[in-house]
Amino acid sequence: MSIEPERLPFFVYGTLRPGRANHARCLRGRTASEESALVRGLSLYEGPGYPYAVTGPAEAVVHGALVQPLEGAYDAVRATLDRLEGHVPGAPGNLYERVARQTECADGRSVRAWVYVAAEALAAQLRASGTPILGGDWLRRPRTHRTDAPPARPGAPPR
Repeated sequence: MSIEPERLPFFVYGTLRPGRANHARCLRGRTASEESALVRGLSLYEGPGYPYAVTGPAEAVVHGALVQPLEGAYDAVRATLDRLEGHVPGAPGNLYERVARQTECADGRSVRAWVYVAAEALAAQLRASGTPILGGDWLRRPRTHRTDAPPARPGAPPR
């Protein structure tokens, strides 16, 4: 039984992109297709080893990949990605929310897809004091040797 009625592809922009560690762990062998894509209206911020997409100005863009799970693996892939992203549908303490957004494929097609974006409390923190990834491409960001802790969840004890 499907958890939700929409069985959309997933737009991934960090460690779930093809060739990255979480892609190998969570998606390898479970996708029908993978292609370059982008989402407009999102800004990208550094996290502790992974990025956060945050609703941003219309001209902002995040680069990534559009991933379509195999039909028989769809519910398992969605559950795996929700677990990886710490997303529980409707839960108040999520770091990421899974939202439907329009993506743009390299060939010009527009495809509606699930995107994990920073939950609003965390997004506000990132906008105020986070490190933006200029150009919106996590794989092309300048490498730093920062050891910053992730932003704290609202109401969470300090790390």
